Amino acid sequence: MFSAETYINRRDRLRKSVGSGIILLLGNDESPVNYRDNTYHFRQDSSFLYFIGLTSPGLASVLDCDTGDDFVFGNDLTVEDFVWMGPQPTISESAIASGIRKTGTTADLTERLAEARRKGRPVHFLPPYRYENKVKLLEMLGILPSEAVNESSLELIMAVADQRNHKSIEEIAEIEKAINISVDMHITAMRMAKPGIKESVIAAAAHSIALADGGNIAFPIIATVNGQTLHNHYHGNTLLPGQMFLADMGAEVISGYCGDLSSTIPVDPHFTSRQRDIYELALESHNTAISMLRPAVHFREIYIEACRVIVRGLKDLGLMKGDIDNAVAAGAHALFFPCGLGHMMGLDVHDMEDLGEVYVGWAGNPKPTQFGIKSLRLGRLLEPGFVFTIEPGIYFIPELIDQWRRAGINSEFLNFDAIEKYRYFGGIRNEENFLITETGCRLLGKPKPKSVKEVEEEHSKEIN
Repeated sequence: MFSAETYINRRDRLRKSVGSGIILLLGNDESPVNYRDNTYHFRQDSSFLYFIGLTSPGLASVLDCDTGDDFVFGNDLTVEDFVWMGPQPTISESAIASGIRKTGTTADLTERLAEARRKGRPVHFLPPYRYENKVKLLEMLGILPSEAVNESSLELIMAVADQRNHKSIEEIAEIEKAINISVDMHITAMRMAKPGIKESVIAAAAHSIALADGGNIAFPIIATVNGQTLHNHYHGNTLLPGQMFLADMGAEVISGYCGDLSSTIPVDPHFTSRQRDIYELALESHNTAISMLRPAVHFREIYIEACRVIVRGLKDLGLMKGDIDNAVAAGAHALFFPCGLGHMMGLDVHDMEDLGEVYVGWAGNPKPTQFGIKSLRLGRLLEPGFVFTIEPGIYFIPELIDQWRRAGINSEFLNFDAIEKYRYFGGIRNEENFLITETGCRLLGKPKPKSVKEVEEEHSKEIN
């Protein structure tokens, strides 16, 4: 946890932004795997963690915008719990660390909400993404689970998104801790990615680095020779000569803050000439995007320029044709780059995705619907304090190639015969994390190897 003063200030600012009524922040509960006492790894709701700081399951908080009072609600553990878990602090003892001195049971929370509703006071809550919290809203407020997201408070969503989007100095320090561990995970993967090793062995070694620090992974590890599948969590392949290995991994530190990095490594000692051509093109797009990062620049413009670099390079390689700007406007680049350029990052690896990308990454403005750019998670003017990823990639997805070729999609810009020769090439991505400063940007954490020379040199080293 940070200091109590940090959480007090965060809550004061949130109450002022929302204005009136009461704010209900629901923490998460334990989630059973196959029976009640065998649970998944517990992770507290990020907004609850941001404003309250408590990591125990079964908690909720009420912030009163009119009186300035803060409450934490939950049921203290019983003697039966102590037998299995050891001594645990009471709710009131835990809440003091967050600067909250008013506590109650879950029954008290239900009564307080009922009283607020009787008086006609607004009850603001965030869109629930866990079903147990949808059930709680049904029990406490009479809101059907199917209506819970629609009944959430837009005022609260926008207030939370604005506040959490701007990272403080102490948050940045935690994020950099997570990124530094993430870099170590990637260096391990680079050194291990040799012929004959299984993807699962590399994934396990990287996971152990995150665990050894006391935290965990920020998201399921991507460790695959099939880099063309953007979120590939299968780890059953054995690395073979001639392949490339894509690693997308990040650590989450004890405080809950995340890192998110991607690397692409040749399984052989060196990139082939074809692999090098595509790798350096993807890296040029990556570095071009970085060069444009500064306050008051629209991230959509950076995405478009990153796409233009990819189209220009693929045109030079004979895979694309025609006018570059027209090709990007038509979305022809999306055959190779069907995803976004980056996303906000903090307490969530896709920060506040539960609140809605349109509010977090697009400032409430509608997102485009064209294939490719519709997956852009960040599309707004950049502001100091924003932390996000930069991760353009080039992917050869056989199923997508076949679909576009059959339908003649963007055929005026695509040389399908030449593209067919790259059918089983795979995918390439580099990803790093950046902070927008008052005058420009800053790479967060220690740099990871990303040039061809750096990757090959790291790849040649043995695991310590």
